[in-house]
This record gives sequence, structure tokens and C-alpha cells, in this order.
Amino acid sequence: MQDMIKKLFYIILFMALTACSDKEKEQHTWDMPTPFPDNTFHTMNVRDFARDIERLTEGKIRLKVHAAASLYKHPEIKHAVQTAQVPIGEMVMSLLGNENPVFEIDSLPLLATSYEQAMKLWRVSRPLIEKLLEEQGLKLLYAVPWPPQGLYLKKEINSFDDFKGLKVRVYNATLTRLVELMGGNPTTVQTPEIPQAFSTGVIDAMITSPSTGVSSQVWDFINFYYDLQTWIPKNMVIINKKVFESLKPATQDSILQAALMAETRGWELSQRETDEKIKILADHGIKIVQPPHKLNEDLQRIRLVMINEWQNKAGSLGREVLENYYRN
Repeated sequence: MQDMIKKLFYIILFMALTACSDKEKEQHTWDMPTPFPDNTFHTMNVRDFARDIERLTEGKIRLKVHAAASLYKHPEIKHAVQTAQVPIGEMVMSLLGNENPVFEIDSLPLLATSYEQAMKLWRVSRPLIEKLLEEQGLKLLYAVPWPPQGLYLKKEINSFDDFKGLKVRVYNATLTRLVELMGGNPTTVQTPEIPQAFSTGVIDAMITSPSTGVSSQVWDFINFYYDLQTWIPKNMVIINKKVFESLKPATQDSILQAALMAETRGWELSQRETDEKIKILADHGIKIVQPPHKLNEDLQRIRLVMINEWQNKAGSLGREVLENYYRN
């Protein structure tokens, strides 16, 4: 009888040690870089995403969020995730436009200028984006839009003639091309460097969201915000595919569930953000301007030029996405 009890004790002890060992194997703390400051709604959403992952995985996965490009600069994040220097990260999707034009589809001027249109565009383009990322060893978790992009200026303008020669902050190839067609001088400036770039005269203007304008406190440097609603670009959160596939199925499901929650929440936050941040800009003395007729005409002309250029670069896959967008 004593032998049986002793044998049972060792079996229970072995099972307990094995369970502890399995639990330890799947306890990870992941560094997660994002280029945006803590006071942007995207970073707030990322932090909620991190809390959801920790809760849903019962502490197996913890994310340590590094905001404001404090761990990697924005252009470095995709490579860092791809090479597993970090397992997960956030970045603007269109930043990968030099790799494949399809990544730029949400930055085509005046293609999708409302949240309803932006969601429609995302539904038809997402499968192709996921495929392109998977070919590079990456998995898309979720994507959240910025508010519609507007133009920040120190002076009033009525047409592109007034825009010529201005040094304009850019952050991707599509925006660079737009600024060139508008007659400005493109200048690459990362988000955390915007205030210094304005104060030192590196840039005179920028095209970006109300969120970035508020987080950068642009009222210290500019006087006018033109509500152009040129496009609604997205951030995407990506994970190293091998890292993701090394996890147990239940843990994978928990991460995907947290990602779905983050995407749903993020789109709602973005829509609220638009009205709230434009009001903050106005409360700080920035004049909110609807684009005059001539400026709208100039933008529509550029829209056709850039869509045609994009179709030529993107080939049959890009044309198929656009056709699906227009058809559905």
C-alpha cells in the first residue's frame, strides 16, 4: 500500500513539474516598437492590444511597448520584425511602397476619402497585402486608419501656384510624388522630429492627420489647416511569421482575437479622433480652411495622374484591386 501511495505521489509530482515546464516554455515578453508618441490614439490602442494579449493568453505573452521610435526608427521596424530582432511591431503600411506599389493603395490621393470608402478599400486589398507580407516571413495582425489627411501651412494658399518652393514634410514615396506634383520640395522627417523641423526651418508645411498635428503641437509653428481629406492611410501591426507559428494553437487564437478587437476598436477611435483633434487645432488658434475651388481642381488633376502612374507600377494585381473597389 505504501509503495502504491509513493508511486502515486511521484506520478502527481511528475505531472505538476511537466505542467510547470510547459507553462514556462510559452511565457514570453516581447518588445514591440511603434514610431508614434504615447499621446496618439494608435499607441493607446497598441497598449490596449498588449493588455488584451496578456489577459487572453493568461500571461503567456506580454508586450513591452516602445513608443516614439525609441527602440527603432520608423523605416527600421519592418526589417527588425522580419529578422526577428523583435517579434512584433507597428508601422505605416504605405512605407513599404518601394517594395510593392500595392502597399500604397490607401495613400492614393482622393481615392478613398471617407471611412466607409476606406473600409471598402481595405476589404478588397487586405488579402493581397496579407499574401505579400507572408512571402516575406511576416503575418498581418491588424490595421487601423489615421484620420483623413490635411495640409498644414504657415500661410494661406488658393492653388498650387502658392505652394511652389515650399519645403514639405513627407514620410513615404506616394506623398513625395504628390508634393512634387504640387510644386513643393519633399523633405523626409520622422514624426517625433516634426516640432524641431518646423522650428529650425527644415520644413514649411506638411500633409498629415489631425492626430499628428495635435501630438506635435503644430500651433507653435503654423497658422492654417486645410481639410483636404486627401486619403486615409493605415498603420499595420505585423508579427514574425515563424515566431507566431511556433506558438501553441490556443495562444495563436488568443493573439488573433486580440488583434480583431484592436482593429475594431481602432477604426472607431479613428473616427472620433478626427472631430476631436480638428476641434483642438481650432481651439489653439489654427484656422480650419475648406480648400478653395482652384485648389480642388488642381488636386483632382493630380489624382488622375497618380492613379494612372500607380496602375502602371502595380500591374495586373493592382488593377484587379482597383476594379474590385470600384465594382463593389
